[in-house]
Amino acid sequence: QVQLVESGGGLVQAGGSLRLSCAASGRTFSKYAMGWFREAPGTEREFVAAIDWSGSMTYYAESVKGRFTISRDNAKGTVYLQMGSLDPEDTAVYFCAARDGIVATMRHEYDYWGQGTQVTVSS
Repeated sequence: QVQLVESGGGLVQAGGSLRLSCAASGRTFSKYAMGWFREAPGTEREFVAAIDWSGSMTYYAESVKGRFTISRDNAKGTVYLQMGSLDPEDTAVYFCAARDGIVATMRHEYDYWGQGTQVTVSS
């Protein structure tokens, strides 16, 4: 079992930046691929970014490529999502997720989920 807790969400103006963190506890963090997903009201949860166990492979949704950066610190058991040039369309609840395997971009491939953190971007 892996427990995930997100933090760092909040209210930010369009064009601003925010860094989300996801702290993992439980089993060995470094064996898990990690992902960030988001869910806006009335929409399905969508992929945002993912990173492999070592941090050497990253994937991004087209909508955030060039603006968001995913990273991890295995010693701290934490994965980050640095978000820049934020747009009101980025407003959503952001979830981190873990899977015991290779990095993936599909929601159903992840085994463990955090409770989410709200990000609101005002225009």
